[in-house]
Amino acid sequence: MAKAGSSREKGVYRKTTLKNGLRVITEKIHSVRSISIGVWIDIGSRNERLNENGLSHFIEHMIFKGTRRRTARQIAASLESIGGALNGFTSREQTCYTARILDEHLNQAIDILADITCNSTITAANVNRERQVICEEIKESLDNPSDHIHDLFSLTFWGKHPLGQPIMGSQENIMSVTRAQLKSFQKRHYRGGSVVIAASGSISHDKLVRLVRNKFTFPLGSAEPSEQAWRSKDRVIAVVQSDNSQTQFCLGFPGYAFDTKEKMPILALNSYLGGGMSSVLFQKIREERGLAYAVYSYHEFYRDSGIFGVYLGTDKAHLGKAFDLILQELTRVKKRRLASSVLDKVKAQMKGHLTLSMESTTNRMSRLARQELMTGKHQSFGQILKEMDTVNSSDILEMANSVFDKSKMAIAVLGPADKNVFANVG
Repeated sequence: MAKAGSSREKGVYRKTTLKNGLRVITEKIHSVRSISIGVWIDIGSRNERLNENGLSHFIEHMIFKGTRRRTARQIAASLESIGGALNGFTSREQTCYTARILDEHLNQAIDILADITCNSTITAANVNRERQVICEEIKESLDNPSDHIHDLFSLTFWGKHPLGQPIMGSQENIMSVTRAQLKSFQKRHYRGGSVVIAASGSISHDKLVRLVRNKFTFPLGSAEPSEQAWRSKDRVIAVVQSDNSQTQFCLGFPGYAFDTKEKMPILALNSYLGGGMSSVLFQKIREERGLAYAVYSYHEFYRDSGIFGVYLGTDKAHLGKAFDLILQELTRVKKRRLASSVLDKVKAQMKGHLTLSMESTTNRMSRLARQELMTGKHQSFGQILKEMDTVNSSDILEMANSVFDKSKMAIAVLGPADKNVFANVG
């Protein structure tokens, strides 16, 4: 099965589904010599049971530690030696293994990606060695408050749901996990129906399909489905005291899923409130009041839910005032439509960010894969721009009133803080 199409940026999109369910999607770009490839597994930390937390990330590490054909050192040198790059990452919903190479090295890249994802040995010796590495990675995150606050906020927002678990897991879990657990988890989830291989750049779709068909050996079936998103409490405030010199703060509300018609209005709302140095929150809190160095808003899209969040780091003495300013702006955007001149600037910012991101084959590859995994369909650059054009002030006003419900608000604070700051939230 194959589809073809083109978009304004001269990229040509094609998709082929193999007999084992594995999907190959490409976007050919004639103006580049590079190719970015990703092997995307539709599995992340939200698929883990409590005693499995951290296994997706642990397996990602182990994939690079040796196969029946290659040692860890040979894997590390495989693409670097020809000027390319090999990497991986784990999120709450996906695990991805990426390669970026010149088009003439496509065969080598596919050979190494297939070898590590399908033939990794995950030896007991490597498991014991790598658990120490992952624990150091966890410690590094815990020692970085601006990182740790986001794990604390996820736990606060989602409570006991797997989405609240840290992607890297706890040190206790990591130190107790066994090779058998890792192999079992991989066997249950690394299956053809849950794998997308995406490539963008100077790529031949037909050649890539032939290579994938010959090299990758994922078994039939799909990964175990993740638990539907739910929250333990509609409204919750968590304050974790520490002796840090700065107070880290996150506030958030239930948002929207990845595949929703409300996506563009909520992205426009985010751009207006905290999407850059010209945004309302940045100007009000940092530029006009000097209350924080970093302040921004964001929206996380999951397959069945989402979070609209606001982050800042500030002094304990300024937390109350900064919090009040955030609530004031959230209330204001619920009551007043954006002026047409303001909306035009928001749209221009969104279009500019999208257009600039499309100059990266890696960004384009990631966009292809996430669209396929989350929606099962492709949306071209031109279609996205048209969606942005249709957003109006009424859409943003409606979105603000839908999202910013204080009865469903979650707040997480890490550092020196006065709990009474949030006592009178209406």
